[in-house]
Amino acid sequence: MKNTLPSGYQFRPARMEDLEPTVAMLNEWSQKVLGVEAFEIVDYGSQWQTPGFDLERDTRLVLAPDGVIVGYYEVWDLDDPHVHINIWGRVHPAHTGCGIGSYLIEWAEERGRMAVSQAPEEARVTLVGHCLSRDEAAVELFKEAGYNLIRYALRMVIELDGPPPEAIWPEGITVRTLVRGQDEAATLQAVRESFQDHWGYVMRPFEAELARWKHFMETDDIFDSSLWNLALFGDKVVGTALNYPYVDDDHDMGWVGTLGVVREWRRHGLGLALLQHSFQQFYQRGKRKVGLGVDAQSLTGATRLYLKAGMHPDPARQWSMMEKELRSGQELSTQAV
Repeated sequence: MKNTLPSGYQFRPARMEDLEPTVAMLNEWSQKVLGVEAFEIVDYGSQWQTPGFDLERDTRLVLAPDGVIVGYYEVWDLDDPHVHINIWGRVHPAHTGCGIGSYLIEWAEERGRMAVSQAPEEARVTLVGHCLSRDEAAVELFKEAGYNLIRYALRMVIELDGPPPEAIWPEGITVRTLVRGQDEAATLQAVRESFQDHWGYVMRPFEAELARWKHFMETDDIFDSSLWNLALFGDKVVGTALNYPYVDDDHDMGWVGTLGVVREWRRHGLGLALLQHSFQQFYQRGKRKVGLGVDAQSLTGATRLYLKAGMHPDPARQWSMMEKELRSGQELSTQAV
């Protein structure tokens, strides 16, 4: 590796016994940058045990001379076709500026390049990282490593000052919540059909994705099936609003996790109905703020829908998507509709 760590610092994969101190370090970053603790041990433990994710292969820690964890990075490259490899990590705010971030990003690239030989021969392969847009040092770190800014993601929020409007469902649509042991596969299929038109989407093996869903449901305490809403036409799931009781950095905010409508049911008001139904659920549970994440340049017009529903962007929670090409070739992800 070209970059080096400061003298006395150590570099190794994460282990399960590192979970608590790693989350503590991530929360040091979160407190400094966001003003809140945004990471939880149960949630992160669930992620570390995701089927196909290998701590030895896919993570690295940096430890200061006193043994305290001061840096962490992870690489997500679980399934075929291995064309977009996501990387993510943080450095303790007291240890920035001494090369730790550059070292970790360089390792992530080395790990990411393992995917090139596994991808289809004609396919373009990229690394994708995300950072808070107002974190100028992080943006610059990516640029110095050869990444380009390609996209923004927004958090959109609504304050519920009173009861939200009643949802108006298209004719023939019924809505209910997910039944564990019955609806997982049909719900995932609807999500895949809905998101095939979202920028950057890559279709991956169904069974592997379903296994990760079930792992999340079994291990992460943020999952609540009574907030996973399914819109059905007959017995087919044609729309979803898969929601969570809170978002990690604000437990007072309800979170609309996966809002999607399959192609043939778009422009019938189903997306707005699912959104308003979600607002009602959260209001009845005492939530007075609801948020969601969206591609700022959504190909399906999602941003316009959310504005119509009374939501607005939170300028403090805009994220920059940074990309580095590892191999040129045919782009296999959705780029236009």
